[in-house]
Amino acid sequence: MSDDAAGSAPQGGPRWGPSWTRHGGPGHGGGDGLPRRPWIASIVLAFVQVVGTTAASHNGTGHVPLDHFGYLLLIAGPVALLWRRRAPVVVAAAVSAVTLVYLAAGYAYGPVFLSVVAAYFSAVAAGRRRSVFVVAACLYTAYVIVTLWLYRFLPPAGDGRASWAQVSGAAAWLLAILAVAELWRLRREQYVRERRERAEAERRRADEERLRIARELHDVLAHSISVINVQAGVALALMDERPEQARQALTTIKAASKEALGEVRQVLGTLRSPGEAPRSPAPGLDRLPELLEQAAGAGLGVDVTREGTAVPLPPGVDLAAFRIVQEALTNIIRHSGARTARLGIVHRAREIELCVDDDGPATAVAGQSPSPETGGGNGLLGMRERAAALGGEVVAGPRADGGFRVLARLPFDTVAATAVLDKEIR
Repeated sequence: MSDDAAGSAPQGGPRWGPSWTRHGGPGHGGGDGLPRRPWIASIVLAFVQVVGTTAASHNGTGHVPLDHFGYLLLIAGPVALLWRRRAPVVVAAAVSAVTLVYLAAGYAYGPVFLSVVAAYFSAVAAGRRRSVFVVAACLYTAYVIVTLWLYRFLPPAGDGRASWAQVSGAAAWLLAILAVAELWRLRREQYVRERRERAEAERRRADEERLRIARELHDVLAHSISVINVQAGVALALMDERPEQARQALTTIKAASKEALGEVRQVLGTLRSPGEAPRSPAPGLDRLPELLEQAAGAGLGVDVTREGTAVPLPPGVDLAAFRIVQEALTNIIRHSGARTARLGIVHRAREIELCVDDDGPATAVAGQSPSPETGGGNGLLGMRERAAALGGEVVAGPRADGGFRVLARLPFDTVAATAVLDKEIR
């Protein structure tokens, strides 16, 4: 792939643009890694080139002494670098031409090549690799022509022909500059990519955490509030005629609200103290009798049948199984006219199957969530998400003979399920 295609940046600036300069690279620079204010780099380069070349001119022999034209050429390169962000290839060509004129004029070498290095680095960083290679090849070709054939017509007088070692050294020097610039560009590209990937991973984790908290709060509150709503209606209806039954309903409301508050505190506690261990264990099927008692208090009797040999479930599967049963019973209480339900639990070697049936009919109460017969609502979505996180599935829908069925299959692997639990209670 060509450098211009890979860079695909407008001529107006480096392709990294704000993403690099905003977060800061080496020295919080711009697209070429030099300070954000290009005039600072130009002043520094001009000072180094003038001072260094002046010293080289005074200490060396066999070259033309620096004059006004020589100093002008030493300053012209850094001045051209002021536009390196807007037109990196043009600046690289201009600096190369200025440097070639300087060498052809016979002045002392010194650090005049620093402007070439800065211009090539800027152009490579902007993604103009092929163009920079062409400019460098033209510079080298002109240098070879000047030092091997045209030297006799150029100052200083009596200058000799360059050796092939010098010509080869110049080629190695240019290749080294281009290679280092390319390696630097690749390293910076990797840095920006990794930074972007980390930001995306953080956003995904935040989204997953929000979804987890929303699902957990929905499961806790939907069940408890449904029980409280039913019992409050019973208490209001029986307050005058049967105060003892009303008292029992209020007692159920108190217990359900206390449990809901405890579970909500547990969920919200993970927000206040991220990374800490939960203060109470996550619920599992061992709390099934308590769940059935709450359903009975809401007027829903549940017949439980078990098949197979019960084995200890991984915590993640145990939590998902409990929440799925809880949500299925909550939907029956809220959306079904049935007063009895059937819960079937099938234990297998590496899978647990849960089946919750009711005989209906569905009720349509204004202001309530969609009926389970429609397959809608956040409850069913939450059940499917919990099962999918464990590699299982939840199938929910009306039965052919009436009523409604929720069927969940949860495979379990100890390591994977524990990892899911860690994410749930983190």
